[in-house]
Amino acid sequence: MTFTKFSSLGRVGAAATALLAPAVAFAQEAAAPAAEAAAAAPVPDKADTAFMFICTLLVFFMIMPGIALFYGGLVRTKNMLSVLMQCTVVAAAVMLIWVTYGYSFAFGGSTSAFWGGTAKMFLSGVTIDSTAATFSDGIVIPEFIFVMFQMTFAALTPALIVGAFAERIKFSAAVLFCILWVTFVYFPIAHMVWDSNGLIFGWGALDFAGGTVVHINAGLAGLIGAIMVGKRTGFGKDMMAPHSMTLTLVGAAMLWFGWFGFNAGSNLEASGGAMLATVNTFLATAAAIVSWCIVETFTRGKASLLGAVSGMIAGLVAITPAAGIAGPMGAIVMGLIVSPLCYFFVAVVKNKFGYDDTADVFGVHGIGGLFGALATGIFASSSLGGIGYAEGVTMGGQFMTQLYAVLVTIAWCGIGSFVLYKIVDLIVGLRVTVEAEREGLDLASHGEAAYHN
Repeated sequence: MTFTKFSSLGRVGAAATALLAPAVAFAQEAAAPAAEAAAAAPVPDKADTAFMFICTLLVFFMIMPGIALFYGGLVRTKNMLSVLMQCTVVAAAVMLIWVTYGYSFAFGGSTSAFWGGTAKMFLSGVTIDSTAATFSDGIVIPEFIFVMFQMTFAALTPALIVGAFAERIKFSAAVLFCILWVTFVYFPIAHMVWDSNGLIFGWGALDFAGGTVVHINAGLAGLIGAIMVGKRTGFGKDMMAPHSMTLTLVGAAMLWFGWFGFNAGSNLEASGGAMLATVNTFLATAAAIVSWCIVETFTRGKASLLGAVSGMIAGLVAITPAAGIAGPMGAIVMGLIVSPLCYFFVAVVKNKFGYDDTADVFGVHGIGGLFGALATGIFASSSLGGIGYAEGVTMGGQFMTQLYAVLVTIAWCGIGSFVLYKIVDLIVGLRVTVEAEREGLDLASHGEAAYHN
């Protein structure tokens, strides 16, 4: 541009150009190293950064107040605030743990197949200039937003467990267990599944947004907790119906709304993959709601709101691992199938074995997550509308890889959760007294009530 500009001025311009040529050449040579340095340090994409910021807030909205209101409406009036407190404090504690050592344990850069190491404890090395890669070559986002996005996942997952043993666990036991659980169960599984050095990642398992890491993990931990804490006093005899299905629907709707950040954000960039995840999050959930209502109509004679919101969560859980992988029609089929499976475990299996899973964490999250993780291996097929498999991988091979990932998650979470419940029981005790349970945990544990007549 400089030479063109001066040449248009005729002889004077030509003379000036000749005089300036050495200086221009020198400037170009001096600028070359700077240009190379700039090329070596990619600049975060502002649109993707803004997209991930919004997705992070959406996932946070799932915790506060989404899951808290969803579970709160499902318990009795006298235990409403106890559930709100458990979800709130567990989430806050995990946020602090995440920046202290959780991020490092999950994504610290270690070559270990089981944990990320200690290199990024206390967010060491994470600055306003450090970046995290996306799925597109050369496209990056600030590392801080990746840290915060993953932090909301880590905070939400143990909060899901709370619904399984609600109305009879000590507040201190719930918080202590969740702190230990994220440390020894969640962080290692997150590393194994999502870090490029992780064991399950190395196998080629597909888990777009957390079928194994979040839902199988939380569902199984909830089942073990429900059994080890024991049944609620009067279970099977006293009326224990949800005290406010209105609040439960509000919480469930917040979860569905926030889940778009959960699934689309796992694409790490505002591209077609994020939009595929968005479409699938709509369709699988809608299909699961309709499917659950149909099942209830045939089995109970009436479709219930509790069933509709259960189907809503089941559909969201099922599509999570396949959100950016399956095609829209595959998502609908997954939603139609998952509700009968979860309904069977909630209405038949739970009654058969007699365990008291207050909010059906295992029946919905555990079974829905297990189905979704396995079905991802099938509906990823391009012949079924999915994005296709890696070169040389068949549907059968991918399904077996998904199965191995599920089995590892079950083994790690099952053994780890059992041991951690035992430790917590030895330290503070798991269960409140019968008197406190009859009074209600709102007053007994927190000295306040959700409602006043």
